[in-house]
Amino acid sequence: MPSECTPRFLASDNTSGICPEAMQYLLEANQADDLAYGNDRWTARAADRFREMFDYDCDVFFVFNGTAANSLALSAMGRSYHSVICHELAHIETDECGGPEFFSNGAKLLTSPGANGKLTPKGIEALVTKRSDIHYPKPKVVSLTQATEVGTVYSREELLAIRAMADKHDLRLHMDGARFANACASLNASPAELTWQVGVDALCFSGTKNGLAFGEAILFFNRELAEDFSYRCKQAGQLASKMRYVSAPWLGLLESGAWLTNAEHANAMARYLSEGLQALPGVSLMFPTQANSVFVELPPHAIEALKAKGWTFYTFIGAGGARFVCAWNTTVELLDQLLADVKEVLG
Repeated sequence: MPSECTPRFLASDNTSGICPEAMQYLLEANQADDLAYGNDRWTARAADRFREMFDYDCDVFFVFNGTAANSLALSAMGRSYHSVICHELAHIETDECGGPEFFSNGAKLLTSPGANGKLTPKGIEALVTKRSDIHYPKPKVVSLTQATEVGTVYSREELLAIRAMADKHDLRLHMDGARFANACASLNASPAELTWQVGVDALCFSGTKNGLAFGEAILFFNRELAEDFSYRCKQAGQLASKMRYVSAPWLGLLESGAWLTNAEHANAMARYLSEGLQALPGVSLMFPTQANSVFVELPPHAIEALKAKGWTFYTFIGAGGARFVCAWNTTVELLDQLLADVKEVLG
């Protein structure tokens, strides 16, 4: 049993370690030399495995982190005088330090509210039709976060409705898939069913939050948008000279199926925690628990007491709001300790 000051990590799935499958492939890739700059066999194999998994001949690129993935993908989907429509809580708006604007040479983010962290067709159209004069950045891209920043997921029906609105106004569709695996697990849907089959043009698929040390994959289903994209990656400092150490761990997730089982486990742990917290008096759920994040309202004194006991979690969603995120290696035992401590500090 940890002492009260021992850190116990539930702030983010970024705090978890490397899962065994990814580590195994990383070690295998280290057994022999190979070509540099993505010309190695591991990178080619991983890209082909993505094409098989999505059942689509997409273009695949690997970068170090999610901010680069989103920013570079969006820069390829519009021009500097265009705008990107996203939810007001989207990661590209709140947590990427202006990266999308920087890499696109100035394309503006236009934000819309929406219940449970989701964009709606109505909200998208309101921004598109707000103005049509030359002084307004022309809307060109819709960016969705799947799963959302508040732990909810877009259903296929919601995605199709957004695609229909995008088609109405000639907009491209980008998906920030920082927790895309968790969305697939939550909806019991295939990667294809949540991307190109509902009209997604480009997906940024995170490995870091799903068991990798680092590494994101950018998949272009609209291959015209990927023209010269490798040059964007190079110019942005995202072309790894030893790319196999980025791609081989991805291959560990894909070939073993761990990309999905890791997400299923994280989601199950979040449901367990959500149900346990809701059973405690004085705790209320802020958003539905549909992926691997749990958002609850707690009294300020309880939040401070939990932090004093070593629990790590974020409170960036307003006074009284706390976010707990489960990962591939979260255990029932850890969550039981948290539930016991929450009960104690509320008592």
